[in-house]
Amino acid sequence: MQRTRIPYTAALPVGIAAIVLVLLPFVFHLDGHAHAQWLRFFGHFHPALLHIPIGLIILLPVLEIAGAQRPALREAAGFVLRLALALALPTFALGYMLAYGSGDTGSTLTRHLWGAIALCIALMLCSLIRPAWAAGTQPRFYPVLVAFTVIALFWTGHNGGSITYGGGYLTSNMPAGLRRIFPAGSTGIGADPASFYAQHIHPVLDAKCVACHGTSTEKGGLRLDTYPSLMHGGKDGLVVIAAKPEASLLLARVTLPTNDKHYMPAEGRTPLTPDEIKMIRTWITAGASSTATTIPGFASVAQPSEPPPQPVGDYSALMPEIERMQQQQGAKLVPVSGKPSDGLILRTVDIASAFNDAQLAQFEKFAPYIVEAELSRTAVTDASFDTLRTFTHLRALRLDGTAITGSGLAKLATLTQLTYLNLSNTRLTAQSAGALKSMPQLRHVYLFNSPAQPDATAAKSTP
Repeated sequence: MQRTRIPYTAALPVGIAAIVLVLLPFVFHLDGHAHAQWLRFFGHFHPALLHIPIGLIILLPVLEIAGAQRPALREAAGFVLRLALALALPTFALGYMLAYGSGDTGSTLTRHLWGAIALCIALMLCSLIRPAWAAGTQPRFYPVLVAFTVIALFWTGHNGGSITYGGGYLTSNMPAGLRRIFPAGSTGIGADPASFYAQHIHPVLDAKCVACHGTSTEKGGLRLDTYPSLMHGGKDGLVVIAAKPEASLLLARVTLPTNDKHYMPAEGRTPLTPDEIKMIRTWITAGASSTATTIPGFASVAQPSEPPPQPVGDYSALMPEIERMQQQQGAKLVPVSGKPSDGLILRTVDIASAFNDAQLAQFEKFAPYIVEAELSRTAVTDASFDTLRTFTHLRALRLDGTAITGSGLAKLATLTQLTYLNLSNTRLTAQSAGALKSMPQLRHVYLFNSPAQPDATAAKSTP
């Protein structure tokens, strides 16, 4: 069988285009500096376009395999390949505009970039080789290229997802059993694990800021994924200055008007809550320590490992009654998971201002199954403690923004599984806060913006 040669006129443009793609990162180096605004404008269309070539590339091997029995599908595969290439190249261009225009850097971004270059070159080679494969003169090279293209797609997509959602997005909620089989690796934060920073500040930065300022991307040369990098700052200088919240750029950026171009988090990401901002401000005022376990107004107790939550039993038979009560009241009992023994969450956000002690008492029948109670900004008072102490499996209780003074708070001491208690923005007195000493099971206590705040460090004893 005579071997079909690839036409020189077809190979030359592919070779030139491949060289251009490889040289592009060296000519327009991602130096961490923002460039022309029009680059960012066009670059923001990258996420809108990229899903189309992704779908086409995944479809390609399916059509090629099915085309062995139906020639029409194989003909369609050729069209899909050409269309995927036609869309992959502008998608890559828009992505590069976004990174270069925004001044993004980072190891994950670099991997994403080179993965995209490899993907585009692979698609060009597939288009070049496919006619000879279809003619039967190149039986092996094209299938190998298609397989490589699909692998490059998943590699590039994984790194792109890590840029958007953070490197630990897939593993952050991995069950303990899977973690033993697939270790997620250590994510050292450069601070004492028992410190207030590790327990409270780092989780906020990790959830709200690290997607743009971590190992994936380092916008403005700033990383916030470890304590040393946080204190080192970025291209604009220090972002945290110990004991000087008014001079700390981090606080300045997160408290700007949302329409300000320097407001953070940028690009529509979830903003920090007022409580989170207040907590960071208090931590900076107290010295921004990486070792201190408590600061005025907060308490944090390190526990290497907490005992697993106890199962609550099966509430399935009560579901019809639960649904009727929800329709009458508006408050909801939401399953933690599809497993009944994981318990229920009491949520009142839809009717918070109208939810009072009497309505809470109506949930006493379901008390053994409730593991979280979200009563923030409701009309409950200290009388609610009589009902809440019957929630024997309660692990988390939010009473922030209520009229609670703390009278009767000691009744919660019988809740041996209660580890989280939020009494911020309440009327809790320092005297009532003393009852917290009888609750060694608590791990996270929030008292800021309450009369008890100055004495909060003494209100919680270490077990």
